[in-house]
Amino acid sequence: MKKLLLLLGAFCFLASINAQENIYETFKDTRVVNMHSVETLGKRKLDVRIGHRFGDLAGDNGGWPTFYGLENASDVVIGAEYGFTDNFMAGIFRSKGAGSMPDGQAGLRQVINATAKYKVVRQSDQTPLTVTLSGVGSMSAAEKIEDNPDVLRSFDKFAHRLAYSIQLILGRKFSDRFSLQLAPGLTHRNLVPFEDENNIFTVAAGTRIQMSKVFSLVADATFPFSDVRTSDNGFYPAVGLGFEFDTGGHVFQVNFTNATGMIATDYVPYTTSNWGDGEFRLGFTISRVFNL
Repeated sequence: MKKLLLLLGAFCFLASINAQENIYETFKDTRVVNMHSVETLGKRKLDVRIGHRFGDLAGDNGGWPTFYGLENASDVVIGAEYGFTDNFMAGIFRSKGAGSMPDGQAGLRQVINATAKYKVVRQSDQTPLTVTLSGVGSMSAAEKIEDNPDVLRSFDKFAHRLAYSIQLILGRKFSDRFSLQLAPGLTHRNLVPFEDENNIFTVAAGTRIQMSKVFSLVADATFPFSDVRTSDNGFYPAVGLGFEFDTGGHVFQVNFTNATGMIATDYVPYTTSNWGDGEFRLGFTISRVFNL
């Protein structure tokens, strides 16, 4: 009798697991604007991505003289990611690097970025959230600046070329038209300017509003928890607004953001542009997914 009850209990448990309905497409893309979304690539899918950020649209460095920033390229990113399983993806990207300190000192340049992302939990009718762990490791390939230990590119050690960022992303699809996510994170740089901080804790939020079958509004913001990264010191949260077009296998996004860099190890520590002063820029991202 006990064995029968155990078998019946196990059957009911397995049946409840099989009966749960998973929720898909919390976001259409693996990115929102600046931050990663909770989405991962499907197994054996290759996502080739090209991203571009122009110069300031307005403010002292924008306007007609730079054709509203279109004559300047703040950052360029090109690379690809691959879905090894439905829950795990990794990739590699090359970025120009764009961030700078308020005093004008440049951040990392000519950067090779390795990304990895694992979906821990998927939202279903029994699970309220999708939980994804996302990380990036960045290495500057720029030439070392000799005899100047006060600049970031002095690179006395190879480790000084490295920076890392990790986020735990919690997202929920509330309806076919509205999704929201929150993400605590940590960005670490091995080398920082004098009186700066190696570790920067952040919290980011992102949302997607589906306007039609192929058109969405997306927005995100990343806020550092730091005594150094305040507006009084010339730093600002990275805030982005985008318009996303899904044509089936191809996602095209036009966005506006005050972040000059496109990788978390760049825009988290080095966003010194202020939306209120017109220091935001036009950008775009093209994503093409191939089935392998």
